[in-house]
Amino acid sequence: MRARSLAAGFVIAALLMLGLLAWLILLVPAEDGVREWTGSLNPGGWMAWTFPTALFFWVITALLLAFTWAAIRFPETPRKGVLGILTTRGDRLFISLLGSAFVNLAWLGLGGAPAWGGLLVSLIYAAAVFRWV
Repeated sequence: MRARSLAAGFVIAALLMLGLLAWLILLVPAEDGVREWTGSLNPGGWMAWTFPTALFFWVITALLLAFTWAAIRFPETPRKGVLGILTTRGDRLFISLLGSAFVNLAWLGLGGAPAWGGLLVSLIYAAAVFRWV
């Protein structure tokens, strides 16, 4: 019974996340049928919310939900990696997110735009963290 209600809760959370993503896409300003993906989602607001910014926070939330589901559904024992410390999936997610922030800041500071290269390096870094840390 408890497992069923837990699964139903995560299904509802996933549907809400998909609904939120659809709503964010609908908020993207369009002119002459062409969406301006980097346009302000809240014109005149105090913060420059754009679709890429909102998508970033959506992805972080989706990752946290997915990792919470994985931790409940497939419990794991911490493992010792290259760093010599015991880490779980959540620890490795945190290390990869923190490191990716520094990688992207360094990319922008040293190389400038476009930031796609920093994203690619961050994905490789995250894969390495999950494999060896």
